[in-house]
Amino acid sequence: MKHENPPTYSFVILTLILIIVNTLLAWLSVSVFPLAGGGVISWMFIAVGFMILFTLWFGCYGAIASYVGTLAGSGLLVSDTLVHNPHVALIWAVAGLLQALIPLVAVRSFQVDLTMKNPRDYTYIILFGVIVNNLIGAVWAVGTLSLVETVSFISAFSAWFIGNAVVCILIVPLFLKLFTETVQKNRLFVRNYWT
Repeated sequence: MKHENPPTYSFVILTLILIIVNTLLAWLSVSVFPLAGGGVISWMFIAVGFMILFTLWFGCYGAIASYVGTLAGSGLLVSDTLVHNPHVALIWAVAGLLQALIPLVAVRSFQVDLTMKNPRDYTYIILFGVIVNNLIGAVWAVGTLSLVETVSFISAFSAWFIGNAVVCILIVPLFLKLFTETVQKNRLFVRNYWT
């Protein structure tokens, strides 16, 4: 069976571009906005909204970029603690991966229309792209970070969850509504997970 969009060098280039964008947005988020949790958790992590969008539009290529962007941009480039504990950094960055993969799996499983044409689509995006993914990401991130430094769980969890949820509710549904139809016309749009 021939795939409509078989993976090619175009997807490698796309993934590299998304990694660069996610890394820069993550670095800016923890460099510009107030921090909690050892200087790696931003109260306004703008990168997460775009990580989710890229994953919904470009499937697992976007998810890979979410993981690397979190690891580099908001971890290794800004935190001495994570630089000195790379094994923990690798586990900690899974939070970014989970926050992007959870909405992707939900959207594909429940056949959500990313053009956001009915209330059902908004319900699934808000549930899995704003609430569930950010709750799991916050617990994961704060839990793994606490393995190497003393972190106030409530403060760090609140910063991660609230900051990410606010960004996601403002960016994800709006950008899906405005740009999905255009993105779907591009041959790099991924309808499943990889193709």
